Amino acid sequence: MSTPEQEVEYRQHRFSPPPGATEIFLVRHGESAPARISAPFDLVDGQADPDLAPEGRDHALRIGERLVGERIDALYVTTLRRTVQTAAPLAEKLGLTPEVVPELREIHLGDWENGLFRQYTTEGHPIVDRLWTEQRWEVIPGAESDEAFGLRIRRALTRIAEANPDRRVAVFTHGGVIGEVFAQASRAVDRFAFLGADNGSISHLVVQGDRWLVRRFNDTAHLAAPLG
Repeated sequence: MSTPEQEVEYRQHRFSPPPGATEIFLVRHGESAPARISAPFDLVDGQADPDLAPEGRDHALRIGERLVGERIDALYVTTLRRTVQTAAPLAEKLGLTPEVVPELREIHLGDWENGLFRQYTTEGHPIVDRLWTEQRWEVIPGAESDEAFGLRIRRALTRIAEANPDRRVAVFTHGGVIGEVFAQASRAVDRFAFLGADNGSISHLVVQGDRWLVRRFNDTAHLAAPLG
């Protein structure tokens, strides 16, 4: 007696990265020290280089606890010490030495470096309105051009991905950088659509050649969780 063949079922499966792809966790540095006109920040290649604030050091600890179990194979930081300080707890836990990638430093704000961007944003400088209306960094006097900024970031992330096929890496970087990465990945019409990544947040990107796949943006669950 013949039995009917079992019907084939096609399940929905969780996402898995394509072969050869690189998973990149983009971490915005913890909160940095407040700007004070009477005590300007140190500069690195013309860019403000503040330490982390006490709140930022707490962010760093929480990031370390969050990512220690994520099978991270390599760590990357920028030339600005707030990224190095944020990466330190995770680097210690994993026994990894972060590699410095200068191209992933923050947008250069020209005449508005050294805390002036924060001051003018708070005070409602007229150029701030232009910045958000036109969504172009280069409306700030002396600022890095949007084209140059976007190109250097894309090149840097492409090099990281090419060096880490089928691996997971954490890149400790800056809010403007993360905003640009996700604008490019999503082909956002509004260039500043992803400019709101919080200090200490984790965003997740999968890179396979020219394909940038968005997995997660501005994850801050670890910042509210109890430490330890």
